[in-house]
Amino acid sequence: MLNSKFGIEIEFTGITRTRAAEVAKEHLNGRIDYRGYNHVVAPDGRVWKFVSDGSITCQKKSGGRIISASDDHAVELVSPILSYHSDIKVLQELVRKLRRAGGFTNNTCGIHIHLNGADHTPRSIRNFVNIIASKNDLLYKALQVAPERQRYCKKLDEYLVTEMNRRNPTTFPQIKNIWYGNFQSNQTYRYNASRYYFLNLHSFFRGTPGTGASTVELRGFNGVLHAGKVRAFICLALALNAQALSQTSASSRKSQAENEKFAMRVYLNRIGFIGDDFKSCREHLYKHLDGNAAWRYGRDLRKDNNNQPTTNLNGGQANA
Repeated sequence: MLNSKFGIEIEFTGITRTRAAEVAKEHLNGRIDYRGYNHVVAPDGRVWKFVSDGSITCQKKSGGRIISASDDHAVELVSPILSYHSDIKVLQELVRKLRRAGGFTNNTCGIHIHLNGADHTPRSIRNFVNIIASKNDLLYKALQVAPERQRYCKKLDEYLVTEMNRRNPTTFPQIKNIWYGNFQSNQTYRYNASRYYFLNLHSFFRGTPGTGASTVELRGFNGVLHAGKVRAFICLALALNAQALSQTSASSRKSQAENEKFAMRVYLNRIGFIGDDFKSCREHLYKHLDGNAAWRYGRDLRKDNNNQPTTNLNGGQANA
């Protein structure tokens, strides 16, 4: 699941874009191209950009308090194309250094992860829509999507999901027609309203679908400058992507989760979060869910012969 290329956008405040570029320059051993508005060119030629974002409430720390700041404190880190195995540690350390330099996030900041569109087919795009639709509620609670940000990363439109499954499209043009069904404005406009969903296919259709010139974007991540959480978000995005690519089909039906933590743990294991390497990722992703990650019905419950939970007074086996 970790082999697909990706890019990441991390919104934050607390320091200026110029200061953020200076931190990245030192960390990457690169150079700043000021003509590119604080673009940092790494020795390998890849460009890390620090750009403005008008949705960020600009703040900084002063005398132990958080106060309003000028517009140059609205910072969005836009990475180049990255590879997990080669770049995750570099990215995580850059996140740590930006935080130490004074960067921080507030509830107007988000993280967006772009996944390589060249890997996708009409079947896998349909799968992606259904996977996100089926996990909408669980993901939103697990990721604690801030109310202030939900206008920029809405849950998938019921019309889209219904039409995708009713029409059963088999080509990119057919899927594109469904995607823009409720959005009649200019489809080539970067800020077309269809982009503001957890799963954004506007970025996919603005390029050439099925090529490296297009990306599938996931927008449902709160802004953080926490290296472990950034890694967890990236792993989740890559795992969801791999599931969409590998399955022959996917259902949009929402599963009932009487134990949210257990349901998330089982799902994460299913899509590849197995072993100690992903322990911290799993913990970040079900931290805010209710229930018990290890026991489906709780340590004191088991099922009777009618498949109903019943009190286990003798400490019976876990329903895991």
